[in-house]
Amino acid sequence: MLARVQAQRKAPLKDAAVVNSTRWALHERLGTLGLPLETGSGGLTKWNRQSRELPKGHWIDAACCGPSTPPVLRLQTVRPWLIEARGRQARQMVNVDHLGFPRSKPKGPSRVQGFRTGDLIKAVVPPHLKAKGVHSGRVLVRTRGIFDLQARHERVKDIPVRYCHSLHQNDGYVYQLGAALPPRA
Repeated sequence: MLARVQAQRKAPLKDAAVVNSTRWALHERLGTLGLPLETGSGGLTKWNRQSRELPKGHWIDAACCGPSTPPVLRLQTVRPWLIEARGRQARQMVNVDHLGFPRSKPKGPSRVQGFRTGDLIKAVVPPHLKAKGVHSGRVLVRTRGIFDLQARHERVKDIPVRYCHSLHQNDGYVYQLGAALPPRA
């Protein structure tokens, strides 16, 4: 155990060196723009956050990271965006069995009449169809032009493409609005 710890202690810090050199190269480039620019340490960020009695959070630390942090931060009205990387599509072109032989047909086209799986859409379906009503959510495209839609709490099936309107094209991220901080007592 001790030998392993000592071996790690002597290992070069290549990753830290890369991060530091990238950070300073970015600082130099931004400095050429002539805009106000300041740097701070993790210790300064923590001191600013604790002296203002704020909870720990990455978005709060971003507001407390430099020497020009104001004495009072009113974050109770701020709602941060929570962004999660989800990716776009898998690279696997066909499902395979346990021996590696194809189990199904190759993937269909990735776009169907301008829509891709994961796009955010709004569907206004007339009352004579099974999926009647107004639905919005992520779409699951089918080559035949009849889509499924994953709404917030349900999955709506068999929505014809002619009733779908694009709200946001899939960019590999999921966006949602975070909660505001509770008011101070």
